Amino acid sequence: MTTIDADVVVAARSARLARSAHRSFIRRFLEQRVAVAAAAVLFVIVLIAAFAGVLAPHSPNAQNLRLVLKPAGTPGHLLGTDNLGRDVLSRLMYGARISLVASAQAVGVGVALGFLPGLLAGYLGGKIDWIVMRIIEAIMAFPPIILAIAVVAGLGPGLTNAMIAVGIVFAPRIARMTRDATLGVREETFVEAARSMGLGRATILRRHVVPHILSPLIVTVTILAGMAMIVEAGLSFVGLGAIPPESSWGTMLSGSIRFTTNSPLLIVWPGLCIVVTVVCLNLLGDGIKDSVGREARKKVGR
Repeated sequence: MTTIDADVVVAARSARLARSAHRSFIRRFLEQRVAVAAAAVLFVIVLIAAFAGVLAPHSPNAQNLRLVLKPAGTPGHLLGTDNLGRDVLSRLMYGARISLVASAQAVGVGVALGFLPGLLAGYLGGKIDWIVMRIIEAIMAFPPIILAIAVVAGLGPGLTNAMIAVGIVFAPRIARMTRDATLGVREETFVEAARSMGLGRATILRRHVVPHILSPLIVTVTILAGMAMIVEAGLSFVGLGAIPPESSWGTMLSGSIRFTTNSPLLIVWPGLCIVVTVVCLNLLGDGIKDSVGREARKKVGR
């Protein structure tokens, strides 16, 4: 059998194993009712955010000073109005869009900055690994919120800049996770076989390493997405995130804190949305982690 034929056989076998592993993972994940329920809730939140323009009963910035601080249940305003007479439900729907996009931006920046260095450090080792780890340790030595505030202060206020700052904070954690996962995969038999057949490093990483570290990466992304939402709310609360009249959940918290005496529910709604979304993201991450973990334990047992 020629080298090319062997390569084709190994690639086909790897593809069959990958499809089998994916089916097993989906089956195990569907057995976890809590994680499935969390995924369903997140799906509904994403749908509401995507179709906020259709579902929202009012414009999120439409003011009516005759209907200031109306309680929940007011005709035409299911969750009441804020201090400027804006519909709370509509602002929550549009706020979901802004908060989810902001969270995705932060995680995207973190993956873009941290994934490749972690992958190369874990696979190549040696000086590359040493340099990457020293950079990671230097960045992680700073308190995350202080580092994020420093980046925002340098780039200027605004939601995008705030999420870039959060992504920079997340990048070392993603790089370390990717490195650790790659260290475990690079010594596997199928990687050794690919090396012995003369495949290049780029091909081995693309075909054999990256597909096997996607599951822990997804777990990390779900957890960091929840953290990003909390950090975005905190930065918006202190005026370093979304700029009013943008109706992110963080800005809604910031704008309603002064009216807790007259309208206590005004601060409850955005806080509840943040809590539900973050909890569901963490439950989803736990479900994925448990499914992957059980597969890993089965492999070790065999």
